[in-house]
Amino acid sequence: MSYLTPIMARMSIHEVTQRTAQPYVGITVKVTMSTIVSVADRQPEVFAFLAARGVEPAGAPFWRYHVIDMERELEIEAGVPVAAPVEGEGDVRAGVLPAGRYVTVTHVGHPDELIDVTRDLLRWADEQGLTFDHADSPRGDAWVSRLEIYKTDPAEEPDMSKWETELAFKLTD
Repeated sequence: MSYLTPIMARMSIHEVTQRTAQPYVGITVKVTMSTIVSVADRQPEVFAFLAARGVEPAGAPFWRYHVIDMERELEIEAGVPVAAPVEGEGDVRAGVLPAGRYVTVTHVGHPDELIDVTRDLLRWADEQGLTFDHADSPRGDAWVSRLEIYKTDPAEEPDMSKWETELAFKLTD
C-alpha cells in the first residue's frame, strides 16, 4: 500500500542511513502543541553561546524530540552540532547525538506540513518492518534520537514553502 500524498511527492525517498555520533549543544524546553513554536525562540541563544566561545557550528540546527505526548507536553531540544565536544553553561547543555541506523527523509515545504510528513514516515517504516529506538514512559513516548534538521537559513530564504527539513529517527540496532 502506498501513502504517496501531495506532500510526499515533494520530498526525497525514505532511506535507512548510518549516522556517526555527533557532539552538539542545545537548550531543552517543555512545550505543548500550542506553544511549540517557542522552541525556535531558543535557537538564537544556542548560536550566541557558540559565537561567544568562537565555536563554529558543524551543521544545520535541529530540534531533538526527547519525549512526545501530543495531548499534554513535549520535551524538545533546540540544538546545533559542533565538531568537537563543548562544555555547556546555564541553559545550554552539551550532548551527543547517538550513532546508529536512522530512517531519514527530506521535506521541502512549509514547516506546518511536518506533522503529515512525520505520520507518513512512521507508516512507511512500519510497512518495512523497522523498529524505532523509543519506549513508552509515564511522560509520553521517549525517543533516543528523533530529529528535525533545519537545512534552510530563514535569513537567506524567507519563503517558508521552500524550506528544506530533514527528518532523522533512530532505529533499534
